[in-house]
Amino acid sequence: MNASASTPILQVALTFDHDAISSDVEKGHRPFDRSIGEFGPRVGLPRILGILASEGVPATFFVPVHTALTWPESLAAIVAGGHEVACHGWAHEDHAALPAEQERDLIVRQRAGLAAAAESAGYTAPIIGFRAPYWSLSERTLQFVEETGFAYDSSLAWEETRITPVRHGDYHTTERSTLGAHGTLLEAPISHWLDDWPWFEPGRGGGPASPPSAFAEVALAELRLAHARAAADPTLRSGVLTYTFHPECIGRGSRAEVLEAIIAAGKALDGVHFVRLDAAVHAAK
Repeated sequence: MNASASTPILQVALTFDHDAISSDVEKGHRPFDRSIGEFGPRVGLPRILGILASEGVPATFFVPVHTALTWPESLAAIVAGGHEVACHGWAHEDHAALPAEQERDLIVRQRAGLAAAAESAGYTAPIIGFRAPYWSLSERTLQFVEETGFAYDSSLAWEETRITPVRHGDYHTTERSTLGAHGTLLEAPISHWLDDWPWFEPGRGGGPASPPSAFAEVALAELRLAHARAAADPTLRSGVLTYTFHPECIGRGSRAEVLEAIIAAGKALDGVHFVRLDAAVHAAK
């Protein structure tokens, strides 16, 4: 059945962290390391955009401002494909390692910088999504993100599919933890289990290296299980199953077949809708 014509049961978001060389430059890495990242805009992204276009599937791209300014044609291709553009640092900085005022300034600057670059590429929607590079958050990050005007974050793994408000003001001691109050910022949950990086990049913070078939087995099993749970529990239908990919990773060689397999499996399940994260968050409000 054509999923777009069926009653919604499960929303699925294909998200891509378009890092390119941003983190390598920020860390002072050498040419070979940068070349791995550059594979993203040179080869991986065009391949991914081709797959999404041929399947008629929208996606969300978390783009460091460094990538947007270095490869403006890459950002323009994302926008031309009808995909969401969202924040992912300026040069893929570790937000948790920054002093408070520097972190606040970075969050404000990256939203303004990406908005300007995206507007130049023809993007007309506001920038409402944030994902912390490395999923690394300080205790202040999400408060700053909310204050800056973002609508959602996608850096936490406390749910499988439910979109829920973030908390501010958690206080932790070894005796006990006191949980803070809910904010207005919503969380679109993620999982290392559904991230391509730990499966394929042992020399760059992931690994050990796995064959594409291993990642596909897990990715497809989670899709089918999430669909079955949402079919049995209507309260789950406003959530979203979020996959995290990187163009330099999932876009290389036979790994791209995993992306194609996820799309094919989703389309074969009644009521699976592939959505941008901004659409999923809007539907959850």
